[in-house]
Amino acid sequence: MFSDILKSLWNSINRARGEMETTTESILTRDEMESRRLMAAQDLQSGLTQSQIARKFGVSRTTASRWYRALRGNGVEALRKRRAPGRPTRLSREQLAEAAHLYQAGPRAAGLDNDRWTTARFAHAIHEKFGVRYDPDHVGRIMHRLGLRVRTRQRRQRPVTFEPVYTHQVS
Repeated sequence: MFSDILKSLWNSINRARGEMETTTESILTRDEMESRRLMAAQDLQSGLTQSQIARKFGVSRTTASRWYRALRGNGVEALRKRRAPGRPTRLSREQLAEAAHLYQAGPRAAGLDNDRWTTARFAHAIHEKFGVRYDPDHVGRIMHRLGLRVRTRQRRQRPVTFEPVYTHQVS
């Protein structure tokens, strides 16, 4: 509670000075963040200091310094957004296409004993064919990405209830 009061006081003091908060979490899109970096680059090139940039754009001095070093080292292109790389796929495009054909051929063609694919069975078939282990949950995402399975929400049917029928007898 006391820390909330301090934060509120700190924010009101900074607002009075015309400074932006640097402690709030960013909820900007990747495009908005890129735009902010490019505007900061223009200001850095026009002579604003890193501290002024940090205050103007509501970022830490460390971030403003990082932007300055990137701008100085590799130019404006260094501040453009890049695709987040993530973990590389363990199956190549060709292998994914083969996996799709394997799925379409059916479980029996993959050596299984029935005609129904499950994510666990498909994960097993992928491991047998390519030597790559996937968690069944992830295999479901692969199947969806390859268009092999459409995610649908099935509505639960309400159980049929029979209400007693009362008849009124006149005596």
